[in-house]
Amino acid sequence: MQKSNDIQLAQANTDPGFKIPGGDKPAQPGSQPAASAPAGTPAAPDGSNGGLSGTPPASGIEVAPVAGAPATDTSSRDLIIGGGIFVVLLIIFVFVRNAFANHLVKRRVAPSSADTAGWLLFCGLSFLSAAAVLGIINSDRFLSVAITGTLLVFGIASLVGAALTGRR
Repeated sequence: MQKSNDIQLAQANTDPGFKIPGGDKPAQPGSQPAASAPAGTPAAPDGSNGGLSGTPPASGIEVAPVAGAPATDTSSRDLIIGGGIFVVLLIIFVFVRNAFANHLVKRRVAPSSADTAGWLLFCGLSFLSAAAVLGIINSDRFLSVAITGTLLVFGIASLVGAALTGRR
């Protein structure tokens, strides 16, 4: 019977688990921390249990996440890879812009209008690819109306402008 009572008490626990160690009572010098590793678990060299078996290290402090903060943070490695991909896309878009402008000139569009349409195409593709790269890097952080929505609106507007300018 004692075992089922323990299970009920564990299930009734609504504490999220984010506590500052020693927050309930003042720490006494020379006292051992309450969390210890189970028997047979090797201890870390610093005397803590090293986060084994689901319990936090005795020397660390857990911090609750800030409300509204993204669940994951973007590492610098991801940003460098995303930036490299974006630069490669920009180089490709320069060649696409030149090909588009030359195509419009061959269709008897004025060279100034063809050049403007080419740059609008470049800007539109750049905005759309920036939205895609940022969304792939960290969707929790960058997929918002303020960031991705703005990039998409300017990208689509630039593409529409390129199409209208290239028709003259």
